[in-house]
Amino acid sequence: MTYCVGIHVNGGLVLASDTRTSSSFDDVRVHGKMHVFEKPGECVFVLMSAGNLATTQAVIATLRRDIENPDAAFSLFSAKRLYEVADYIGKVLVANQAQAAENAQQNSVSVEATLILGGQIAGGEAAVRLIYPLGNWISTSPETPYVQIGETKYGKPILERIIDRETTLENAARCALVSFDSTIRSNVSVGLPVDLAFIRDGELRVDRQVRIDEDTEFYTEIRQAWAQKLTEAVYTLPPFPWETTT
Repeated sequence: MTYCVGIHVNGGLVLASDTRTSSSFDDVRVHGKMHVFEKPGECVFVLMSAGNLATTQAVIATLRRDIENPDAAFSLFSAKRLYEVADYIGKVLVANQAQAAENAQQNSVSVEATLILGGQIAGGEAAVRLIYPLGNWISTSPETPYVQIGETKYGKPILERIIDRETTLENAARCALVSFDSTIRSNVSVGLPVDLAFIRDGELRVDRQVRIDEDTEFYTEIRQAWAQKLTEAVYTLPPFPWETTT
């Protein structure tokens, strides 16, 4: 399993993904699920994945091949609008799933993958798209300025309560890390390291990209502060009526 989240606020985009691909008792593996495609000053795209790893790698390979092929009918770097990129990636995803399914028919293995695309093209707005295995997609909105894939339920409450378009980029990133902490605590199939990327609106590049693991002091401070403040909040909730009766 996995967990990825893409957040769209007025200041830009925050994208985060875990790296765990296997979590059996004696076989814990990690693999990056965040892929960056960047042409500074012209366009920037970050793609994150959940689902079949082989399918995802085939999709990424196809995208990079088309970028490098001057005769390709379309590529990430030739797109004029972000919805064109989402449509294109959706078609590549469907094609690679179909090819993988031919080889997996006898094994009952799911070859599906779900993707989060975040990015911006010069002249257009930054945006986040959730691309489904069928190739269709949805976008974030002012009412729901984030999307999740993978093990989504444990990390959703903090995003639902806090994130709106007015949230600063850094606060959105802190919410994303708390969301990951909640998920990691609750599900062994999601684990550190976590890849975190910022795209500031209008900069057309990844502003910062960091990998956070157990030794990252800042992450430890966030986890400890969040746990402490949650405990304090519970202990200061209004009392039951009988607790105040003398």
